[in-house]
Amino acid sequence: MSKTIIISNRLPVQLQISDGGLNAIPSVGGLATGMKSVHTGGESLWIGWSGLTMEEIPESLEKDIDEALAEHGCSKVRLSSKEVDGFYFGFSNRTIWPLFHYFLEYSEFELDFWNTYKAVNQKFADAILEKSGEDDTIWVHDYQLMLVPQMVKQKRPNTSIGFFLHIPFPSYEIFRTLPWREEVLEGLLGSDLIGFHTYDYERHFLSSVRRLLGLEVSFNDIYLEDRVIKVDSFPMGIDYNKFHEAAKASVSLKGVQRSDLQKKLDAHKESAPDTKLIVSIDRLDYSKGIAKRINAFEYFLNKYPEYKEKVRLIILAVPSRSNVPQYKLLKREIDELVGRINGELSTVNWTPIWYFYRSLSFESLIDLYVSSDIAWLTPLRDGMNLVAKEYIATRTEKTGVLILSEMAGSAYEMNEALLINPNNFEEQADTLKKAITMPKEEQIARNTFLQNRLGRYNVEVWANEFMNALRQKSLVGDVNVTQKISDTILKNLGGQYAKAKKRLVFLDYDGTLTGFHKDPQKASPDDELYRLLDKLQEQENTTFFLISGRDKQTFTKWFLEKKYNMIVEHGVWISRNGEEFKLLEKVKGEWMEKIKPVLDSFVDRTPGSFIEEKNYSLAWHYRNTDPDFGEKRATELNTVLRSLIGTDDISVLNGNKVMEVKSSNVNKGRAAVRMLGEDNYDFTFAIGDDWTDEFMFQELPKTAITVKVGLKKTHAKYHVENTKRVRELLKLFADQ
Repeated sequence: MSKTIIISNRLPVQLQISDGGLNAIPSVGGLATGMKSVHTGGESLWIGWSGLTMEEIPESLEKDIDEALAEHGCSKVRLSSKEVDGFYFGFSNRTIWPLFHYFLEYSEFELDFWNTYKAVNQKFADAILEKSGEDDTIWVHDYQLMLVPQMVKQKRPNTSIGFFLHIPFPSYEIFRTLPWREEVLEGLLGSDLIGFHTYDYERHFLSSVRRLLGLEVSFNDIYLEDRVIKVDSFPMGIDYNKFHEAAKASVSLKGVQRSDLQKKLDAHKESAPDTKLIVSIDRLDYSKGIAKRINAFEYFLNKYPEYKEKVRLIILAVPSRSNVPQYKLLKREIDELVGRINGELSTVNWTPIWYFYRSLSFESLIDLYVSSDIAWLTPLRDGMNLVAKEYIATRTEKTGVLILSEMAGSAYEMNEALLINPNNFEEQADTLKKAITMPKEEQIARNTFLQNRLGRYNVEVWANEFMNALRQKSLVGDVNVTQKISDTILKNLGGQYAKAKKRLVFLDYDGTLTGFHKDPQKASPDDELYRLLDKLQEQENTTFFLISGRDKQTFTKWFLEKKYNMIVEHGVWISRNGEEFKLLEKVKGEWMEKIKPVLDSFVDRTPGSFIEEKNYSLAWHYRNTDPDFGEKRATELNTVLRSLIGTDDISVLNGNKVMEVKSSNVNKGRAAVRMLGEDNYDFTFAIGDDWTDEFMFQELPKTAITVKVGLKKTHAKYHVENTKRVRELLKLFADQ
């Protein structure tokens, strides 16, 4: 029976060795909680590092540890202290973490770190290969293991592999500074599905893939060899009910039942009923903007002195990576900042900042959440930030205000929060004032929306959506399961062509016979192409058609005097043996005057795009736009057009950097089949490069030889790499 293999740097179990004994305690972190629905029973195995180095584990306890982990559905990867230093504290947290969070000045590009990272990733991959089968589904987590997917895919090409990145993926301009950028991208592309928290991270990744590896990217699909890799965004949620119910339970406790922390918070609020408590909870990390937040708080108190003794900032900084130099410096900076501000602004009855450098229990966190009037979270860059979601989940009466950095991934889902730029002290000061004075009605209205959304899309839904997308990818597979035309296949096709008594050949133009140009009018045929087509034209028992989406005026200028057979505008017009073009299909054009203003508006908003007006269709070209921006606009336009059309008479074709609106009863497949029915052909051949050619591949009989140019989803039997290979194929035909 197939199972799910989950892989992360750390296992969801904490091992404790004391007095020769062993304890295995399940973790309660966000990932461990979220994966409960996936990591169930004997149908799942979680592989990761136990948290103890090889030197820390007595040989006598190795077997006991394996058995203890097995009880929790886990299996360990053994790492030495040297490997942990180079892999985790080194490359992962001194190279990738700062770089991906835009702290380029903290990134260390050490070859030893990189070599250790590769070696440890191989250890994880070997553990997966040892414990998994061909039919298992593999889900790899986070930046520590970005090379694992490709390492596994090389050995198990048919195994379904997913990867999720829990931190931001940086822009191309930042990512390109990594010396091993191609290797990291190639490692990730061993996956069948790659997930990110937000569309921005997804967009940055696709941009780097396109620009650094030169791979074809269509919307959120990446074409690699004979595979299509799906990339999508899955914003991670929290265990909403756990936090909400815990908050209800905390609020319901009375008197001696309340925790010591809650009693102290209650006493403070009773002694100063008008004082607002502002909570700030983060790991002690430079990406969290804690120092800037403290400085912004000082700025607020100086700008609005009337709030002195009326507000108190509670900072909980959870220790993190304390042996990394930048973290030691950060702790010292925060200690000094808090000490200075409290020393300068404190009064006998008031200390502006309560600062805690420690971890708190879940129950104490709930006490802090429910007692605080405002949550103030200002990361300079954050993959998601689940604290923001946890705070909202604990607001049992729907009061409270969330101030959230727009640099946090969760900001995309939480527009009802007060979003701020963490680098703008003026804005933060004004927003704090707005939060303090916000009416309860407005607080409730904002938090109602937030709670409903967070309750629906919780962490379990997140995990299940990712797994469902991965399974769906595996079930559907790639449409592009065609054979590449090797030299052997090429020779066989040449033999079939030579033996045929009557041949019919359909040749697409742009992207097939010639490459694409920024200006379509400059993609005119060269002398070599004319010679090839002339030879085909002169062959006995051979009928060939240029079949294109081009307008008839352009093809008249380029080819009419050559007397080639031509079908243009996707099947609207036909010309045979040098005759003037005639209508092949009856089409309507009244809709064009309604659609053109829409295309015009997209041209205005998309620099580099333009409209090509044909007789019975309109094409919006975006080849000259920024790749990422063009794709985004194309997606928007596709949605707009499909909502406007609402009829079977008009359709939208998504070609190679072009979107064309035309009559639905016209396509290349319909035209090709009509030509096929005019005679008895024993060899039919069709070749093209984009979705407009798929109609030919689908509608021509199964005996036809159909070829796709490029590595894209297709219904064709074969594919070739590029136009150069197309010409080699046509030269073989022409020389028969």
